[in-house]
Amino acid sequence: RAASAARQRPRARPVVVRSAARGVGSGGGKRISQQDFTEKAWGAVVGAPEVARQRRHQIVETEHLTQVLLDDGEGLLPRLLQKAGADPQGASQYTESFMSRQPRVEGDPEQMLGRNMEALVGRARDAQTAMGDKFCSVEHFALALLDDQRFGKGLFQYLGLDRPSLEMAIEAMRGGRGVEDQNPEGKYEALERYARDLTSAAEEGKLDPVIGRDDEIRRCVQVLSRRTKNNPVLIGEPGVGKTAVAEGLAQRIVAGDVPEALQGRRIMSLDMGALIAGAKFRGEFEDRLKSVLQEVQGAAGGIVLFIDEIHTVVGAGASEGSLDASNLLKPMLGRGELRCIGATTLKEHRKYIEKDPALERRFQTVLVDQPTVESTISILRGLRERYEVHHGVRISDAALVEAATLADRYISERFLPDKAIDVVDEAAAKLKMELTSKPRALDDLDRRLVQMEMERLSLRNETGAASKARLARLDSDMVSMKAEQSVMSAEWEEARGAVARVSEIKEEIDKTNVAIAQAEREYDLSKAAELKYGQLISLQNKLEVAEEAAAASGSGGGLSVADEVTEADIGEVICRWTGIPVSKLMQSERDKLLKLEEVLGARVLGQSAAVTAVAEAVQRSRAGLADPNKPLASFLFMGPTGVGKTELCKVDPTPAPQAPRLPFASLSFIFFLGATCTAPHLADTERSLAGSAPQCTTAGASVIPVRLGGCHGAHRHVRVHGEVCRQPPAGRAAGVRGLRGGRPADRGGAPPALHGGAAGRDGEGARRCLQCATAGAG
Repeated sequence: RAASAARQRPRARPVVVRSAARGVGSGGGKRISQQDFTEKAWGAVVGAPEVARQRRHQIVETEHLTQVLLDDGEGLLPRLLQKAGADPQGASQYTESFMSRQPRVEGDPEQMLGRNMEALVGRARDAQTAMGDKFCSVEHFALALLDDQRFGKGLFQYLGLDRPSLEMAIEAMRGGRGVEDQNPEGKYEALERYARDLTSAAEEGKLDPVIGRDDEIRRCVQVLSRRTKNNPVLIGEPGVGKTAVAEGLAQRIVAGDVPEALQGRRIMSLDMGALIAGAKFRGEFEDRLKSVLQEVQGAAGGIVLFIDEIHTVVGAGASEGSLDASNLLKPMLGRGELRCIGATTLKEHRKYIEKDPALERRFQTVLVDQPTVESTISILRGLRERYEVHHGVRISDAALVEAATLADRYISERFLPDKAIDVVDEAAAKLKMELTSKPRALDDLDRRLVQMEMERLSLRNETGAASKARLARLDSDMVSMKAEQSVMSAEWEEARGAVARVSEIKEEIDKTNVAIAQAEREYDLSKAAELKYGQLISLQNKLEVAEEAAAASGSGGGLSVADEVTEADIGEVICRWTGIPVSKLMQSERDKLLKLEEVLGARVLGQSAAVTAVAEAVQRSRAGLADPNKPLASFLFMGPTGVGKTELCKVDPTPAPQAPRLPFASLSFIFFLGATCTAPHLADTERSLAGSAPQCTTAGASVIPVRLGGCHGAHRHVRVHGEVCRQPPAGRAAGVRGLRGGRPADRGGAPPALHGGAAGRDGEGARRCLQCATAGAG
C-alpha cells in the first residue's frame, strides 16, 4: 500500500540552474530560458535554490522565490505590496514563518524543483501573454502567486489583498507602460525613485521657512504661468538661496498662496546623480530620463520639475552615438509640455548653458542676489526655532545679529545667508557638545580621584611610617572628594535633564504647529482650534516652567551649564574660521578709526605724511564719501629703495574693521612684474594681464594676476603694482581700468571686486614716475 501511494505522489525534479532549463506548467512543454525573463525575475528564479539550501530544504518551492523577491528592498514586489496597502515587512515575516515549518534534511542532498514552483512559472508566463508583455516580470509572479494553493493564497489572505487590488496596484505602478525590455522595473515610478517631492516635504513641515525672496518667487510664478517656454532658471552665487526659492514656492503651493494656474501642482526635485548612477549600458540613462519625462507629461501640467545644478544636464549621459540630457529636454521645454525650474551659479551658467543657445532660450533668467545684512538677520530669526529644536539649546537674538554682521565683514569668499547660517549652526553645535560633555571641573575631579586611587594602591603594602601617614591622608582626602563628586554629578545630571526637557517640549510644539497648519489646509477647523487653543497653549506654559527650571539648575551650585548661544560663541567660531583674534573682532569701530594712524605709524617709521594720507583716506571712506564701485583710494608711493614703500603697502591698517567693504583681514599683494612671470618676459606679462600667460596657467584659461593673488570674488583687499615705470602698456591700461572702475575684467568676463584700494610703488625717481602717471597710471 505504501509503495502504491509513493508511485501516485507527484515527483519533484532535480534543480538545474542554467540559462535554459525544462519547465512544466500550464504552458506545458515550454522551456525556462533567461531570454524570456526580466533581470529581476530571472534573478529570483536563480536565487530561490540558494534560499532553500540555506534553510536545508530539499524541495525548491514558491516560498523560496517569494523570499528572494521580498529581500530586494528596492525591488518591485515590496513596492507593489506597499502601493496595494500591504506591509512588505509582514509579508516577509509570514514567509519566514512558513519556511520554518517545512521539513529540513541533513547533509547536502540533491535539490529538487517542486511542482508548485513549476506551476507558478507557467502561470506567470500565461499572465505575461495575457498582458501583452514581451518578457516575464516580477508582477507576473505576483499575479501567479494568487493562485498558489500551497503558499501564495495564504500569504495574500494574511496581507488582506485580493486580485483586483493587486491588479490596480500593478496598473498604477506601470503607468500605462508594458514590459518591452529586460529591465522594466527601473522605469516604474521613475519620479518617486529619482526625484523628491518638495510639496509633500512642505506639507510634513520638513522644509525650513523661507524668509524674504518674495520678488524672486513672484517672478518664478509669472514665468511658470506662461504658455510656452515657461521655465525659470535661478542664477546666483553659491549660498545665496536659489534652492530656497524653489522650496518657498512649494510652501506657497501647499498654503494655497499661488495663482490658480499653480494650484494643486507638485514640485519634484530631480536627482541627476541618482538618474545617472548605475546606468551601465548604452541607452539605459536615456530610458530612465524618458520615463521621468513621460510621467511628468502624463501628469498634464500637474508636476513642476526642479533641477538643482541644472548645468549638469549638459553632457549628462552622452556617449558616442547618443544624446545628452539637455537634448532630450529641449523639445518638451520649448512646447511648454514640461515646466522646469533650474538653478545654477553664474560661472556654471556662463560655462555650460550660454554655450548652448538652443537650451538657453528655453529658460527665463531669474537673478538671485545676495541678501543684505538686515535681510539675513530676518532669515536667521525665522530659522532660529528649527536650530534650537535640533541642537537642544537656545540662541539669543544678539547672537543672530552678530553672526550676520561678522560673517559679512570677515568671511569674504562666501555669500550670505549661507555663511551666517553656518556660523550659527556651528556655534550651536559647539554649545551642544559642551552641554552633553562632562564639565571641566567634574572631569578634573574624576581624574584626580583616579590618580589618588592609583597612589593609594601602591602605598597599601608599604610599612614605613611616612607611607602610612600618606595613605591616611589619601583616604581622608578621597572621602571628601567623593562627596564633592557626588554633589557635582547630581547637579550636572539635574541641569542636563532640565535642558533636555526644554528641548523635548520644543519638539512637541514644532510638531503641534505642523499639525495645526495641516488641519487648517484641510479645513478641519475644530481640530485646528483644539490644537491651537488647547494643546499648544498647554505646551507653551510647560515650556516657560521648563526654561525657568533650566535657568535655575544651570546657574545654581558649583557648576554653570550654559544653554544659550551668545555673541561670544559667534565670535569664537569666526575666530576659528578666519584666524582673527576675538578681541579684535569685538572691538568697536570708533576705537579702530581713532587708532588707525597710530597703528600705521608704529609699523612704518619716519613717513608721517604717507601714513596720514592713508589713514585719512580710510576714515573718509567710513564717512560714506567713497564711491562703492571704485577703489577706496589710489596711492603712488615715490622714493628711493628701502624707505618703506612696500612696507606701507603690507601694513594691516585695521586688523578687524567694521566697514562692510574694507576688512583688511587678509591682504592680497599682487606684483605685475616678478610675481606672475619673470621680469624680462614683458610680452608674457602683457598677455597675463589680458588673459593667460604661458608660465602661469594653461593656454585659454581666464586668469589674470589679480585672481592669482587670491582676490577674485573677495570684496576686501589691497592691490599693489610693483615697479610702475617698468610695466608694459597693457599693464598700465589694466591698472587705469582698475583705478577708474574698480573692476578690470579678464577674458572670461569675470571681474574681481577691487574695493579695497590700489597702491603703486617706484624707486627710479620722481621724474620718471610722474611721466608714467601722466602717460597711463593716472
